[in-house]
Amino acid sequence: MSEHKPYTYVTTSIDKDTTRLGIDFYTADLWVSVLDIGGKRPALTVSSREARVLVSSTGGGPITDQDLRIAREIADAAARYLADCERLHAAQTVIPGSTDEAAA
Repeated sequence: MSEHKPYTYVTTSIDKDTTRLGIDFYTADLWVSVLDIGGKRPALTVSSREARVLVSSTGGGPITDQDLRIAREIADAAARYLADCERLHAAQTVIPGSTDEAAA
């Protein structure tokens, strides 16, 4: 059996019109938090030891309809992620000698 070790993968691509940053977290060692920046805007952070992503309102200004749409998309995606994790976890077979074996 292979052991899956956590890692964070960061990529950057730059062309004449666009700079893109990609951050992939393949780890359970994440910290997720919500910040209140000066009572004027919220910020969502997802962090590991290697990287941090912060999402906040448009340009730091007033909350717009677009900000609400993005926040709903994040919440919906997080709910789907949770449901998939719960479904896959429940469907996994118990591996002899694993810590889950005692709970089964």
